[in-house]
Amino acid sequence: MVFRSEEMCLAQLFLQSGSEYDCISELGELGLVEFRDLNPSVSSFQRRFVSEIKRCEEMERILGYLLREIQKAKIAIPEEDESPLAPPPRQVLEIMEQLQRLEMELSEVAKNKEKLERNLLELTEYTHMLKITRTFIHSRSRHEAIGPQYEEFPTMDTDSVTGSTGMQRLGAKLGFVSGLIQRVKVEAFERMLWRVCKGYTILSYAEVDENLADFDTGEISKSVVFLISFWGDQIGQKVQKICDCYHCHLYPHPENDEERADVLDSLRTRIQDLNNVLHRTEDYLRQVLQKASESAYRWVVQVKKMKAIYHILNLCSFDVTNKCLIAEVWCPVSDLANLRGALEEGSRKGDATVPSFVNRIPSTDTPPTLLRTNKFTSGFQSIVEAYGVGDYREVSPAPYTIITFPFLFAVMFGDLGHGTVMSLFALWMVLTEKNQKKKRSSNEIWATFFSGRYIILMMGLFSVYTGLIYNDCFSKSFNIFGSGWSVKAMFTNQQWTNKTLLTNPLLTLDPNISGVFNGPYPFGIDPIWNLAVNRLSFLNSYKMKMSVIIGVIHMSFGVILSVFNHMHFRQKFSVYLLFLPELLFLLCLFGYLVFMIFYKWLAFGARDSSWAPSILIHFINMFVMQGKDITPLYPGQTGLQIFLVVVALLSVPVLLLGKPLYLYWLYRGGKGLRRRRGYERVRRVSEDDNSAAPSYEDEDEEERLEEGTGREALPREFDFADVLLHQAIHTIEFCLGCISNTASYLRLWALSLAHAQLSEVLWAMVMRLGFRITTKLGVALLVPVFGLFATLTVSILLVMEGLSAFLHALRLHWVEFQNKFYHGTGVKFVPFDFSLLPSIFEQEGLL
Repeated sequence: MVFRSEEMCLAQLFLQSGSEYDCISELGELGLVEFRDLNPSVSSFQRRFVSEIKRCEEMERILGYLLREIQKAKIAIPEEDESPLAPPPRQVLEIMEQLQRLEMELSEVAKNKEKLERNLLELTEYTHMLKITRTFIHSRSRHEAIGPQYEEFPTMDTDSVTGSTGMQRLGAKLGFVSGLIQRVKVEAFERMLWRVCKGYTILSYAEVDENLADFDTGEISKSVVFLISFWGDQIGQKVQKICDCYHCHLYPHPENDEERADVLDSLRTRIQDLNNVLHRTEDYLRQVLQKASESAYRWVVQVKKMKAIYHILNLCSFDVTNKCLIAEVWCPVSDLANLRGALEEGSRKGDATVPSFVNRIPSTDTPPTLLRTNKFTSGFQSIVEAYGVGDYREVSPAPYTIITFPFLFAVMFGDLGHGTVMSLFALWMVLTEKNQKKKRSSNEIWATFFSGRYIILMMGLFSVYTGLIYNDCFSKSFNIFGSGWSVKAMFTNQQWTNKTLLTNPLLTLDPNISGVFNGPYPFGIDPIWNLAVNRLSFLNSYKMKMSVIIGVIHMSFGVILSVFNHMHFRQKFSVYLLFLPELLFLLCLFGYLVFMIFYKWLAFGARDSSWAPSILIHFINMFVMQGKDITPLYPGQTGLQIFLVVVALLSVPVLLLGKPLYLYWLYRGGKGLRRRRGYERVRRVSEDDNSAAPSYEDEDEEERLEEGTGREALPREFDFADVLLHQAIHTIEFCLGCISNTASYLRLWALSLAHAQLSEVLWAMVMRLGFRITTKLGVALLVPVFGLFATLTVSILLVMEGLSAFLHALRLHWVEFQNKFYHGTGVKFVPFDFSLLPSIFEQEGLL
């Protein structure tokens, strides 16, 4: 963690033909540089290495098919401890051939398996159909059939003379159609048969006991066996079309029982043979997938790296001889030596006759922002960057946020018990972080908690500290050092008697009586306040003043940090025309308020607290220039307050007009000076090629601004109205913001009060009810009562209240603290690093 972003430089990489692939591979492993696109006008399909990228995409397609098959077979993919390196170009075709051969083998085996499964399913359905339709044929009467049936055929009556039916006399032949249909389609199938065939069919059906898979979709569903009896070929054609419309699986119906028995025997034999073949096919397929899974992870990583390398090569341009690739990169100055070493290693691997090299070039473009983090500081840096990425070389709030953020959270969340639970939860995540990373949970909420485990740990520890200060643990207080107040002294001095206790519902301890008040509690709030009726009034006054003190200190620290930005960017005029007026305005008004709070605490003790004046009245009188009739806090108070108000008011026009007028004078009055020093300035800039920005220690402030070393160098066309407008907006925002931001810190008091009251209500409504039952049943009831108390504590006080305090602490940092010095308009440094590249297979859950 650094206090400002690292110094960056723009460099050209000259990659010799034959070793460019290995050089980029080395850079990807180290993650040192961010590449710039030197071909912005060239379409992605017209670049030099498009064919190689298409080859990598084809390998990704094959790997996707392979991983899906491995996942379908429920085979674990072993991951290697070390990430494999990108394969050399000569091995790319070999990997491609292996993948294509494996795909052909798998697809052929999978097709054979699918065909076998389909045949097995057809034979199984045919078996069920034969067994169930046999019950239809052998039923004694048509009314005893399992499925519903339609009315008798109108011409089925037998003639008494000829002994034949009307349909037989017409030459009609009785036919059967049998098969299976999905259970959900049966009712519609019945209605369609009735309407189309006009009742000249008999439908019998029964449900199959076991679930069968569908041929096309593969879904498991209930099926129904049906048997349709009909007269005539025309009716049979209609029945056939209806069955096709409802995607029925039709099977031939045997004419007699002997044929049915023969078909069933044949089906049993074929099913047994198919099962044997299918088991051998599955075993062979699993062996192939098991062997492929051993190399799958390595192939995925290698293809990802190859594709990334060719994408980077497409960003490069060729020199006039087409023998060298030129790339432009942003690189930290501290990593230039490692960059040269990576290029030398890549040239050695590529067997290049001429080594690749790096050349640092000057640039007027704003470099990207790089702030190095570790697993502890990355969470706090993410909080800052959620507001905005810092400008290049701007002071970073992240190092201070590590302390101030959990502290402000703890001020609102202060409770020893809740802080301990939160700390233990975060500590468990920290201690098991290696195992949690290996699991790669897809739960987004859990991933958010885990990524912020160190933030939660710090918030929990600080909450333990503020809980001790508030002397609050699950709304109860600890009497560790003994209270500073004594009730016994009131009886000893004959102030209270037994009659006093009986006649007065409320009694007040008088600190002026000897022995009643023995001094303040050594650490935190005195536990006797937990019994007092006016406890809430006392804590409100205490926490309100504490919030103002913390807010003014926090904002003043933010204003002070702006000095480091002004000095670094060589804008000394901003120190006098921006920083000093801002600090004077803030401290003369609200800093003086903090001074009065501390003075009142020190000047008035418990014995003379009743004569202590109101700070709020004095602060209001400070602005209206009144208060002569009110007893002052200290001698000379009125004169000092008038002086502070005058200084604060005078700092406003300085803040508003100082910078615009100075820049106007510098632009209008310094033209001759700029002409005389122009040649020397250009010469010195061209000679200084070893630093990101030239340094002029012996130049005056005007020349430094004109040389463009500052972040706000003068433009060629100076617009005074535009500068004045921006400064007026800044002045109004700062002056009004000092008032609103100070009031905004009162949320520390409000949320702390809300958290304490919720904790007290939860204790009184749940745990106290359990303790009131003194019978044996009450002991048994304590278990579910404590379970309810723990559940409500975690869900309401830890999760909901914790999230609320987190968001408020976030707002105090973004709005009240960071806007005093942090612009947050920079561009994040995104290095070319293989470990940061996303994987499409991980996103799809295949790895």
